[in-house]
Amino acid sequence: MLINPDEIIETIKMVEMENFDIRTVTMGINLRDCAHQDIEVLNQNIYDKITKYAEDLVETAEEMELKYGLPIVNKRISVTPISIVAASCQTEDYSSIAATMDRAAKEVGVDFIGGFSALIHKGCTTGEGRLINSIPKALSITDRTCSSVNVATTKAGINMDAVLRMGEIVKETAELTTEDDAIGCAKLVVFANVPEDNPFMAGAFHGTGEPEAVINVGVSGPGVVKNVVDEIPDVNFDKLATTIKQTAFKITRMGELIGNSVSKALDIPFGIVDLSLAPTPAVGDSIANILESMGLEKCGTHGTTAALALLNDAVKKGGAMASSHVGGLSGAFIPVSEDQGMIEAAEAGALTLNKLEAMTSVCSVGLDMIAIPGSTTKETISAIISDEMAIGMINNKTTAVRIIPVPGKTVGDQVEFGGLLGKAPIMDVNQFESTDFVQRGGRIPAPLQALGN
Repeated sequence: MLINPDEIIETIKMVEMENFDIRTVTMGINLRDCAHQDIEVLNQNIYDKITKYAEDLVETAEEMELKYGLPIVNKRISVTPISIVAASCQTEDYSSIAATMDRAAKEVGVDFIGGFSALIHKGCTTGEGRLINSIPKALSITDRTCSSVNVATTKAGINMDAVLRMGEIVKETAELTTEDDAIGCAKLVVFANVPEDNPFMAGAFHGTGEPEAVINVGVSGPGVVKNVVDEIPDVNFDKLATTIKQTAFKITRMGELIGNSVSKALDIPFGIVDLSLAPTPAVGDSIANILESMGLEKCGTHGTTAALALLNDAVKKGGAMASSHVGGLSGAFIPVSEDQGMIEAAEAGALTLNKLEAMTSVCSVGLDMIAIPGSTTKETISAIISDEMAIGMINNKTTAVRIIPVPGKTVGDQVEFGGLLGKAPIMDVNQFESTDFVQRGGRIPAPLQALGN
């Protein structure tokens, strides 16, 4: 890939003035050959393989930061879903595996490790059930381990037994991490149509169709996009979309450059660039602010969903032209606590849970990093998850829920998570019950479009 001097100057401006960064370099590692019936042997196998493959990951990424002058905010690892790796293990409690993952992550110096995961969209095996039951304890005794569960696909429909169980798991996780404002729930995400090459946490895992190891890169540039939108306040939507596409193209090229460089240095295959616009709590690095620069007084007002649809589509089109290996989630994220503009919109009353749900029909993920009252029932949480899974299933897109019922907090309060996780206002939920609905059990059938052509 040839980079000309003008692109170098432009990139320097993006980094210094517009918060442009490579959000993550994530190494995926296959752990299927670590399987063993004995939990102690299994844990040792997992630790040995992770530390062997990832021992130079952080150092190599830091060398690329210096070489190209691009910040790489996070270095991460994703592994084969532990429900698969531990399927033959003769133990009911998988939390020690999460602790082993955490210990290995700390040993090699990465920020997070994902893959304490299960895929149960059509049903739950014994091993998957054990993993899910272990999630609350696993997330309460670890710092860097992340968990994800896929409960729906367009082909299979929605596993409502799993949805109900995950509502319970979210509540249990919140209660076990009460002293840290339910931080365990920030490391737990429930998916529909989960991608197997996602480099972003908390949903990253190493898919079963992936190679022995792989390097995936997640880029980010909300501040860059906002800047170019600010420069063209009076153009029509055609020109606006074209400008965003061109910007996404440039951002993606830099991400692919970093990915290929890390891949070559480590002699591990390059996988994909995830070109998602992932915000941070920093001022000016906000998806909400981009939407407001398009002409909305406040994110959440009427027109917000249309503006987000334009943004998400333009980002995908621009990135797809820049790289032959775009994957993961790729689009625009709308995590409330991680986006200063979203926080301000929620505090002003412009952005509600209902509006966020509507926005997820056109964004890249779903209801993300949303804090709700700790008194919210597990059935209501399950119902919120079911709505989001339905959006993903019907629209054949990835959607997810990362929701945090904070014990002792109510609407009007605020919770501080720190770092990239930011802070979140406690948002209101509908007070009417959904208990009888979510307790029906079974599966919501796949839609007609699941039959294909």
